Amino acid sequence: MKVSQFSDAQKAFILKQGDEGVPVAEICRKAGISQATYFNWKKKYAGMLPPEMKKLKQLEDENARLKKIVA
Repeated sequence: MKVSQFSDAQKAFILKQGDEGVPVAEICRKAGISQATYFNWKKKYAGMLPPEMKKLKQLEDENARLKKIVA
């Protein structure tokens, strides 16, 4: 899987702008992402802070590793 060029803090900042009422099209244009990416991040990370995002990623990685062991 491709590694994201955005850090958790950058993702949180982009999502926070959307919560503050900035139009999604403008946010996506400035950040250089598609609207689909924005809405996927919003669905996955809504309301999270960067440390929580990092913890979620670690849990997902561990879960994937354990699934490979069992399979």
